[in-house]
Amino acid sequence: MSRKIHHTISIDRSFAGFIEEKVLPGTGVSKEVFWDGLASLIEEFDDKNKKLVAFRDKLQSQIDDWHLQAGNRQFDKQKYKTFLSEIGYLVDEGPDFSIQTTRIDHEIASIAGPQLVVPITNARFAINAINARWNSLYNALYGTNVLGRPVGQDFDAEHAGKVIEWTKDFLDSVFPLASDSHKNAKGYSILDDTLVVQVPSGDTRLVDKSQLVGYTGEPSNPESVLLQRNGIHLIMVFNRNDIIGKTDPAGMTDVVLESAITTILDCEDSVAVVDAEDKILAYENWLGIMKGDLVAEFEKDGVNITRVIKQNKEFMTPKGDKLTLKGQALLLIRNSASHINTDIVTDLNGNQVGETILDALCTTLIGLHDLRGSNWNSREGSIYIVKPKMHGPDEVALADRLFSRVEKILDLEQYTVKIGIMDEERRTTVNLKECIRAARKRVAFINTGFLDRTGDEIHTSFMMGPFLRKGSLKQAPWLPAYENWNVDVGLNCGLKGKSQIGKGMWAMPDLMKEMLEQKIEHPLAGANTAWVPSPTAATLHAVHYFKVDVKEIQDRLLDGGPRSSLDTILQIPVAGEADWTEDEILQEVRNNLQGILGYVVRWVDQGIGCSKIPDINNVGLMEDRATCRISSQHVANWLHHGIVDKETVMNSMKEMAKVVDGQNKEDLNYNPMAPTFDGEAFKAACDLVFKGDIQSSGYTEFILHQRRLEQKEKMGPGQ
Repeated sequence: MSRKIHHTISIDRSFAGFIEEKVLPGTGVSKEVFWDGLASLIEEFDDKNKKLVAFRDKLQSQIDDWHLQAGNRQFDKQKYKTFLSEIGYLVDEGPDFSIQTTRIDHEIASIAGPQLVVPITNARFAINAINARWNSLYNALYGTNVLGRPVGQDFDAEHAGKVIEWTKDFLDSVFPLASDSHKNAKGYSILDDTLVVQVPSGDTRLVDKSQLVGYTGEPSNPESVLLQRNGIHLIMVFNRNDIIGKTDPAGMTDVVLESAITTILDCEDSVAVVDAEDKILAYENWLGIMKGDLVAEFEKDGVNITRVIKQNKEFMTPKGDKLTLKGQALLLIRNSASHINTDIVTDLNGNQVGETILDALCTTLIGLHDLRGSNWNSREGSIYIVKPKMHGPDEVALADRLFSRVEKILDLEQYTVKIGIMDEERRTTVNLKECIRAARKRVAFINTGFLDRTGDEIHTSFMMGPFLRKGSLKQAPWLPAYENWNVDVGLNCGLKGKSQIGKGMWAMPDLMKEMLEQKIEHPLAGANTAWVPSPTAATLHAVHYFKVDVKEIQDRLLDGGPRSSLDTILQIPVAGEADWTEDEILQEVRNNLQGILGYVVRWVDQGIGCSKIPDINNVGLMEDRATCRISSQHVANWLHHGIVDKETVMNSMKEMAKVVDGQNKEDLNYNPMAPTFDGEAFKAACDLVFKGDIQSSGYTEFILHQRRLEQKEKMGPGQ
């Protein structure tokens, strides 16, 4: 591999060429400044970063030893807390404070709504997510299981009627009329700054006149009407010549919701980036997005399709002024985690450096194309970077200092870069207030990532005993306490009106009826955003933010005091006396292994970092490294404590490999694992389980990266 040497660092030459030829032009940053800056960042931060990662392992070893001591088998929570404080796992909590973040875009500071997360390496998915700021509610209802499924392939008028009826009921609930119902509307017009609705008994108006904020077309016969509730928008679209408009008395042909208010473009859990080739693809897509010119061309059902980033939406206000609303989600980018090293850049001895340092400089550099260009993403002139898997306030403080140095290198005002703190590791949860304090001038986002958080819960207390079955883990006291703690701490640190407080992913993209029923709990819990797996899911989840005034909920929570305690969060969800039957044990193990294999085989063989994987019951689940972390740690924990033996697990692994092969038989690019069971993907799945007890923090990345690199070497360049 050809290398470029610059002072104390060695860089993959293809990567260096990409930075110099494609990224730097237009930023005002010279290649000398960039490479000097990278070398200085590595010199200042790489060793510190690696020492903090090593400290995680030291703490874990001490916790393991503590659980193995005979006297600690009878759990004493006060004794446990004292121990955690003594080793530095728990830190002293300082006085109350409020974050001081400034220049925050209103999508983060004041609009409550859904958040999409998509792999940056897939341009088509990325553009779809960016454009998901506005989506058809009619389409979201028609094409999912919310109201049942349409009959046949052709247009199903009966099903469309159910969609329209549901939507009109929704309009009545969030934009009520002074009299009658939107169901009976025969026409809509704008008169004297007011939305006038023609109904059989005459004219009526909105109960809340201020909900009308804009329209297109003629006031007497608008093409669309823009309404607003709780800071989020809805567009009623009219066209009496459309197939739907002809059947609607008012000529309403669609209802479009402001859906994905923000989107995280992911360089971490949902991608399989293992070398310079992969990293260039990730950065190239981020570059195209920041320039606003990314294009995705693909074929679907025999039709060539081109996707581009949509333009803004233009309206007239009721008073006749022009109103422009962004046509795109506000974008954040998630960097690599601190424990991942890369050989894209090394020191002169060939030692890999922390990929998070490379990401910090490069994703911010690429963000300059927005800041020094059209400002189409951040109108406040900020760059939003999500930092995953940080363990405790020392790691957050290091990230804060790292970005200050990045800003200095790139000649940016300090605190231009805003940080999203993912509360997905146990040591961050229990020290959340101090984590926020460590980045109080940068914090734009905290969230609960319950999937990774569950994986870390298992690994941290691995030696305590066998953990509950996964279904019971979700019902254990620690999990709702953790979810409430995150919101309460965030509000008490002044995040309301300045920063996002988020909740985790809905992982079943085909079960939208169930999501619509259940995910309203997230805004009701005081979260002003929550993750969704698709643009369609964003639209359906947006319904919840029209119905729930999150600001009001947050005010009530601030007045009500804390809803959980550290003691509850520290309750370890082990089984005690495990009384499961052999069938229950085998079912749990098989379900875990099927999920691991279904995910890993695509990760290792095809480089797909996030997939909708059919589970053992053929229900499609969104799988990424977080879900894989839970499943592998769960089986490894049961193996360690003798709930299941290695022979049973291996036999089940082979059995589930055959099931996964069958589920992927229509995929022409799929490499079957059976009957030889000697491919890199199968080996990776085995390593994740049988070596799960020794993986740092229970992470899957080390094994997946190694096996993917070996597979790419077998396949040759460009694979």
